[in-house]
Amino acid sequence: MTEPLFLSDAYAKTAPGTVAAITPEGGVVMDATIFYAKGGGQPGDSGRLVWEGGEMEVAQAVKGEGGAIVLLPADAAPLPPVGTAVEQRLDWDRRYRHMRMHTALHLLSVAVPLPVTGGQIGAEKSRLDFDMPEVTTTREAVQAEMDRLVAGDHGTGTRWIEEAELDARPELVKTLSVQPPRGAGRIRLVRIGPEEAPVDLQPCGGTHVARTGEIGRVVVGKIESKGRQNRRISITLAD
Repeated sequence: MTEPLFLSDAYAKTAPGTVAAITPEGGVVMDATIFYAKGGGQPGDSGRLVWEGGEMEVAQAVKGEGGAIVLLPADAAPLPPVGTAVEQRLDWDRRYRHMRMHTALHLLSVAVPLPVTGGQIGAEKSRLDFDMPEVTTTREAVQAEMDRLVAGDHGTGTRWIEEAELDARPELVKTLSVQPPRGAGRIRLVRIGPEEAPVDLQPCGGTHVARTGEIGRVVVGKIESKGRQNRRISITLAD
């Protein structure tokens, strides 16, 4: 199992680590990593591994077996042997845009308080799909609410709850098609706003900015029809 350092510090751009395994497919498994593995609509991180006498470009991080995070090489360059001490270097600009986008999508789920049927995070464009048989809002109204929520500069935080607590509070899960992963006994919650009166609180394993003010200006796209009940709202970042 790889220790996911990004859960405790999403702002770490570099970190030491030791190669724990090489997968049969040629991926590198670290003992601990700052690379977020693809999941929950958020792309896997990219970057570079550097060690004495070599380096490897990381094309993407993905989930492997038994809690491993696998770093996939971008080309056929030599891999660091098992036991090698390496320095992990994130493509920070890309990761940080994903963090801004991810937190912005949580705010979008507040601005449009309807069940979420799908979503995708990208560095340039992100979106949520909503269970909205009839259009109940306007792009202008969503834009105004997003502007207000971002400008509020609300702090974010995380905590863990037992699976039984989530069972007792099903309203925390906003997604209809994807449920939080179970089996580990506990679920990670991401909070926006103060603990006593959160703006948003939902299960999430992704990386987020520390305050909503870091998101910057969000541009809300038109409300698109994607089926009989689905409506899609996309967002971009102004910078």
